[in-house]
Amino acid sequence: MRPLLIALQFLTCLPLRLREAPQPAELGRSLLWYPLIGALIGSLLYGIDLVLGDAALLLRATLLLVVWVTITGALHLDGLADSADAWVGGHGDRERMLTIMKDPHVGPCAVVSLTLVLLLKFSALCAVLEHGQRIMLFLPPLLARCAIPALFASTPYVRPSGIASAHAAHLPRRAAIVTVAATLTGVLLLFGKPAVVGTATAALVFILLRRLLLRSLGGTTGDTAGAVVEIIEVAMLTAAGLRG
Repeated sequence: MRPLLIALQFLTCLPLRLREAPQPAELGRSLLWYPLIGALIGSLLYGIDLVLGDAALLLRATLLLVVWVTITGALHLDGLADSADAWVGGHGDRERMLTIMKDPHVGPCAVVSLTLVLLLKFSALCAVLEHGQRIMLFLPPLLARCAIPALFASTPYVRPSGIASAHAAHLPRRAAIVTVAATLTGVLLLFGKPAVVGTATAALVFILLRRLLLRSLGGTTGDTAGAVVEIIEVAMLTAAGLRG
């Protein structure tokens, strides 16, 4: 139960407080619960849209985006911002990129990347809501958070003292592979064509980003994992919105 609570505490801004500090092994096992946390976030968004009913489209999309960002505490957006600054400011130098990611200051590339991603996510939300694709409020948070254990299980973690270093070091990799495979199988069986398109989009983005991370950094960090989550979410929404 504690690994689940750790995952919920880390991935959301819900007011959870553990009596004792998590042990490294518990941090690693908490990654196995990330798909479930994604499903909970997706269910919240789905339920809120049901409650909003026939509210104006732009208002619905705005409220959903606000909830989406708020419930996650903008955790992955922060990773995206740091990764964008590092990618541009590092000029291909691995050590410089890692140093920039640790810098708490926000550069212009971070601001631009956040603006573009949030704008695209808002526009894509409008499109999927207009086309009645409410399931796309559920699938992107689920599959994007499924990508984190998949990334940590298959990619070296290159920052020994990073915030997610204990998670990566103590992740039970075989269990992570089984969890990811079971999640994807369940999604495909339960949700039909939208799940096929969404899973294919998420998988393609994951493969491309992982290859890019290996080439530029030799692996991943907590920040780049956050960027992967955000990019997968916005890619899935955009693909669904374009498909109509």
